[in-house]
Amino acid sequence: MAQTDYDVVVVGAGFAGLYMLHKLRSNGFSVRVYEAGSDIGGTWFWNRYPGARCDVESLEYSYQFSEELQQEWEWSEKYATQGEILTYVNHVADRFDLRKDIQLNTQIKSTTYDEDENAWTVRTTEGAVIRSSYCVMATGCLSSMNIPKIPGLDNYKKPTYHTGNWPHEEPDFTGKRVGIIGTGSSGVQSIPLIAEQADHLYVFQRTPSYAIPAYNGPYDPDYVRDRKENYAHYRAEAKKSRSGFLLSVNDANAMDCDGQEREMTYEARWTRGGLTFLGAFNDLLIDKTANDTAAEFVRRKIRKVVEDPELAEKLSPDTVIGCKRMCVDTNYYQTYNRSNVTLRNVRDTPIEELTEDGIRQGGEEIKLDALVFATGFDAMTGALSKIDIRGRGGRSLKEKWAEGAKTYLGLAIFGFPNMFIVTGPGSPSVLANMMPAIEHHVEWIADCLIYMRNSESREIEAVDKAEENWVRHTNEIAGNSLFPTCNSWYLGANIPGKPRVFMPYLGFQRYLEVCEQVVEKGYEGFSLKP
Repeated sequence: MAQTDYDVVVVGAGFAGLYMLHKLRSNGFSVRVYEAGSDIGGTWFWNRYPGARCDVESLEYSYQFSEELQQEWEWSEKYATQGEILTYVNHVADRFDLRKDIQLNTQIKSTTYDEDENAWTVRTTEGAVIRSSYCVMATGCLSSMNIPKIPGLDNYKKPTYHTGNWPHEEPDFTGKRVGIIGTGSSGVQSIPLIAEQADHLYVFQRTPSYAIPAYNGPYDPDYVRDRKENYAHYRAEAKKSRSGFLLSVNDANAMDCDGQEREMTYEARWTRGGLTFLGAFNDLLIDKTANDTAAEFVRRKIRKVVEDPELAEKLSPDTVIGCKRMCVDTNYYQTYNRSNVTLRNVRDTPIEELTEDGIRQGGEEIKLDALVFATGFDAMTGALSKIDIRGRGGRSLKEKWAEGAKTYLGLAIFGFPNMFIVTGPGSPSVLANMMPAIEHHVEWIADCLIYMRNSESREIEAVDKAEENWVRHTNEIAGNSLFPTCNSWYLGANIPGKPRVFMPYLGFQRYLEVCEQVVEKGYEGFSLKP
C-alpha cells in the first residue's frame, strides 16, 4: 500500500461519522474525521431553530450497536428536541472517547484519487494535505442549505436566518414583524413558536404541507421498560419493515374497505399521531384513488381546526399525501387562528423582490424586522457537490452527476475507487429511519475494509454495469409508486437546474437483503484489485 497518513479519512462528524470512526477504530484502522462545524452532531448541531425535533420516536432514533448505551440512556420525550439529541450525541462521543480523532472547524476543499498509489489526497480550505487509503463521505443527506435566489437578496438590510444554520444565541423576535419563507418540516415546527413571540408573523407559502399531530409528551415508564427489556426483538422487527422503524403497516387496502371502516382506521392513526399515519392502509403510496381518501381525511381535519374557511383551503394541499416528506406538528394549523399571523400565497402571487426593509409581493411591500428562510436543503447530493471530488482520470463527481446522481447501492460510485458514501442517493436513507440506515452502511463499509485487508486487496470500485443496473432498478421501483408524482426534494425539484431523478431507494428490508447478497457473492458488482 502507498504511504498514507491514515487508513481512512471520514468527512463529517454527525451520527454517521461518529459511528464510522468507532467501528473502524475498533477494528484496528487508523482514522481521522474532519468536521466543518465548531462541534460534533451534524444535522443536530446546525438545525437548532425553534421547535426543532425528530419526527421518529426517540427510542428508535438512537444507536443500537451498544446494548449498554441503549440501556443507560434515558429519553425524556416521545419526540426528542434538537437539544436533547445533541446532548445524546455528545454523550456517545465522550463514552467511546471519539473526540481525540476528530478535527473540528475544518472544511474539506477537495479529494483526488491517485491511481498509481491507490490512495486519496484530501485538501482542506486552509491548505492542509492528508493522504489516506480510503475516503468515507459522511456528509449527510440534509446538510447543504438551500437559499432561494430572490431578486434583491443583497439589498435586504435586516437580520436573516436559515433554519438549517440557526445561530447558537437564540434570536429574540419579541415585538418584531417577522417573515418566514417555507412551510416544509422546519417551517411547520418553527412557525407556532415564532408566532408566540413576534408582534406579527407573515408566512410566505408556495406549497402547503400535510402535517400530522405529534401528540408529543413524556414517555410512559412502562412503555420504556418494555422497549428496553425487549430491544433486540423490536430492533429486529423494525429491520423487516419498509422504513426501518415500527411503522405498523395495515395489510388491508383502503379501497377494499367501506367508507366507515376507512374513516375509523384513519381516525385511529390520527389519534396515535406521527408518521405512522401513512401505514393506515397498504396501498396509500401505490394507488391514487386510495391516496385520495387519506388526503381528503387530512384536509377535513384542517378545515375543522382553522376557523377561517378561505384560509383553511389555502392551507390544504392538493397533492398526493406522502409523496413529499410528511410533517409532524404541534399546534401548526391552530397557529393560523391567531390574529398576529398572516398567510401569504407565493404560488399565485410570487415574491417580486426583497427591499431594504422587507418583501415586495403583488406590488405591496411588507415591512419586516427579520426574515427566516425555512427553505430546506439541496438534499442527498448538495454537500458532496460542494467538495471537488475527483476520481479516475481526474473526472469530477459533479461532472459525473451532471444528469443525475448515479451510485451502486448508494454506497459506491464507478470511477471513484476506495470511496464510500454513507446513506448516499440510491439507498433508503431519507425514506427510512436514518439511524438503522446509517448503522447498516457503516457496518457494511467496515466489513468491506476488513475483507480488503484480509485478502490483501488494495482497491475496490463499483462496476459500471452494476451501477447502471442499480440506478435503473431504483427508478423502476419508484415508478411503481406515487412518490415521483409531485415536485419534492426527493427528486431535487426544490433546486433550480438540478436534474429530476428520484434519489432514495424504496424498501428498507429489501435493500438490506440485496446488500447481504452482494457480499455473499464475493462483492458482486465490484471490481477488486489484489
